[in-house]
Amino acid sequence: MKTFLGVDGGGTQTRFVLIDETGRVLASHLEGPAYYLEIGLDELREMLGRGVAQTLRTGRVREEDLSYAFLGLPAYGEDSKLLPALDAAPLQALPHRRYRCDNDMVCGWAGALAGGDGINIVAGTGSIAYGEYAGRSARAGGWGELFSDEGSSYWLAREGLRLFSRMSDGRLPRGPLYEHVRRHFALQSDLDVCAAVYGKDIAQRSQFAQLSRLVTAAAGEGDRAALGLFQSAARELADMIDAVRDRLQIPADASIAVSSSGGMFQPGNGLREALTSELQRRSARYRFIDALLPPDVGAAIQAARLNGTPLSAASVQVLAGGTR
Repeated sequence: MKTFLGVDGGGTQTRFVLIDETGRVLASHLEGPAYYLEIGLDELREMLGRGVAQTLRTGRVREEDLSYAFLGLPAYGEDSKLLPALDAAPLQALPHRRYRCDNDMVCGWAGALAGGDGINIVAGTGSIAYGEYAGRSARAGGWGELFSDEGSSYWLAREGLRLFSRMSDGRLPRGPLYEHVRRHFALQSDLDVCAAVYGKDIAQRSQFAQLSRLVTAAAGEGDRAALGLFQSAARELADMIDAVRDRLQIPADASIAVSSSGGMFQPGNGLREALTSELQRRSARYRFIDALLPPDVGAAIQAARLNGTPLSAASVQVLAGGTR
């Protein structure tokens, strides 16, 4: 019986899943962030080692019997000099080298579309679009939080604090977001937010991104400026989808499947609905569909594909039924 390990590394947490060729989930495991720019390469190696070992132990599969593994890592491919180090990061846990590393965007796409043609848009701590069509692949976005990652939780948090500063100055009317930020940081003076944000408490990327919850809460209370950020996020994400479509050379009259993954698409915040409406307003033809499987299972599906033994449609349906 062939077995496949999928690892979906993220900016906040990393999920491990072990499946067999029939679509049965043998084991799953959760670890912390895999963002090596934040945690460092040594911690990445240790975390992957712990996660792989625990997942295989729980699933009662020896490493030497594992057919193949796929590990999606955030920021993979964004520094050519570090590719050898990232490719070697799982080596201690997977010494037989039956694995491949790539960007975690592939996990979202493979899970959402079960490895089929289409585009997946990821909006979590960061954001990125990735798609495949007729054997071609392309990505857009995902250039990092300082000048990209539009529509992500980090971007939303950053833009929300920008709005707060403008509300405090009087450059914008004060809405619910203003009070949400003041209460969250227990501010005596509005300028104290600088010490809170630039200090060590929330300097890490994943911690800063959690401030997006303040914007979501304010939008839920009808804050017009906060609601506007969600509309801007939808346009930015739609631009990424359009860019991937163009790079894939998809015919203009072809309808292409689009799905989504990542924490920004949580029910109730309106982003998914805003993105669907934005895509419908554009001339290109899109079918916005629900993700069939989560990214960690997508990583396992990709492992089977890379092994040269892609899962059958029946096995994918078993996975879909078992992960709902």
